[in-house]
Amino acid sequence: MTATSSDHPAYSAGPAASVAELFRDVPVVTSADDLAQDGVFDDGEVELFLAHLATMRRAGFA
Repeated sequence: MTATSSDHPAYSAGPAASVAELFRDVPVVTSADDLAQDGVFDDGEVELFLAHLATMRRAGFA
């Protein structure tokens, strides 16, 4: 079954926030070090993640 616009009421969220409004309190990223956080990966998980990512890239999925 295919839904048509008549099956669903119109959605109106009002005016969208600007990018500046969405990120006004977010600090500026000046280097890759700003993105690093301790505790994201447990010991050895970074290597496993990178190996998995490399495999996915070779397979054309990433």
